[in-house]
Amino acid sequence: MNLLDSNPLRGARVLTALAVALVLVACGKDAAKDEHAAEGERHAEHAGEKKDQHAEAELRLTSEEAQRAGVKVEAVQAQPLGEVLSVTATIRPDQDRVAQVAPRIAGRVIAAPARLGDRVAAGQVLASLDSVEVGEAHAAWVQARSELGIAEADFQRAGALDAEEIIPRKDFLRARADRDKAAAALRAAADRLRLLGGSPAASGARISGFAVVAPFAGTVIEKKAVLGTLAGPTDPLFTVADLSRVWIQAELPESAVAKVAVGANAKVSVPAYPGETFSGRVGYVGAALDKDTRTLSARIELGNADGRLKPEMFATAVIEVAGDKRQVISLPEAAVVMMDGQPTVFVLENGAYEMRQVEPAGRAAGRTVLKSGLEAGEQVVVAGAYALKARQQKSQLGHGH
Repeated sequence: MNLLDSNPLRGARVLTALAVALVLVACGKDAAKDEHAAEGERHAEHAGEKKDQHAEAELRLTSEEAQRAGVKVEAVQAQPLGEVLSVTATIRPDQDRVAQVAPRIAGRVIAAPARLGDRVAAGQVLASLDSVEVGEAHAAWVQARSELGIAEADFQRAGALDAEEIIPRKDFLRARADRDKAAAALRAAADRLRLLGGSPAASGARISGFAVVAPFAGTVIEKKAVLGTLAGPTDPLFTVADLSRVWIQAELPESAVAKVAVGANAKVSVPAYPGETFSGRVGYVGAALDKDTRTLSARIELGNADGRLKPEMFATAVIEVAGDKRQVISLPEAAVVMMDGQPTVFVLENGAYEMRQVEPAGRAAGRTVLKSGLEAGEQVVVAGAYALKARQQKSQLGHGH
């Protein structure tokens, strides 16, 4: 018997249940299909975002653009770094190669060709002076030369007469003694004239003049010579310094006195040349503390052949002290820039400059020591990082950030 025929009400309920079930199955399939489509769209969107973020995190520059931006790239290497002491310092001339140049005698300045900052050679004329004393010394030399001429003539005549036995022997000997005495007087007059700075060859108005010359090759770091003024031995007209070597004068804290020794390596940096360091050695450590500052004077000596380090410049000296050395990666301070509040460097990979966050561990010798973020051998931008930062920020603004 057909159940639907025997019980119409029950049959209607069964048909209704079957219809509802079929509708739910169809809706489930559609919902699953929609969810799958939405998931696919989300994956595609995420992939697109990652692609956009990667594109924003790297820059591509031609070689000409990189050169104009001042971009320089170096392969980073781990280097030994021991315990160091960083102190402020001041650049001074090498006191063993500084001379205050003054005239030996009083005179009036008539010329001063040397200018402040000039590099001069040893013996080069710095100023010319006129002195009555030099004039008198020149006159004494002329008189001594004349007297020698007379004495020489008398000696020659006496020699001839002595040969003929016309004059007593004692007259000949006296003439020879007078000639020798006159010759000695001329030498003394010439020596005095030379010591005063005059010249026997001078003539006319120049006989009373003398020159002040540079004692060695160096730079004129001070000039006080003024035309027409009187100057004497206690009035230095110039200060000449040989700046091919300079001293870095530093003050060591009392706590570091036992750690710094003569001969220790040191790195010096100055604000005038950011990112550069100059190598030297500790040449002197003081014997007594300053009672007011409780510091000990120390001196770092280093070469300055190009003359870029100037006296009285402020400097920072990083001195190696006793302790084991460790291998670290460090970069010039200008290589690390702040991006979104994070220390960042630019790494050259596959022809593109990619941003890389790093973790600094401190500074040493004018460089930033890194704790993490880079590996030895990677190509890192060491100059021009700020130009890349500006380009990166401009690129992000262009993408709507």
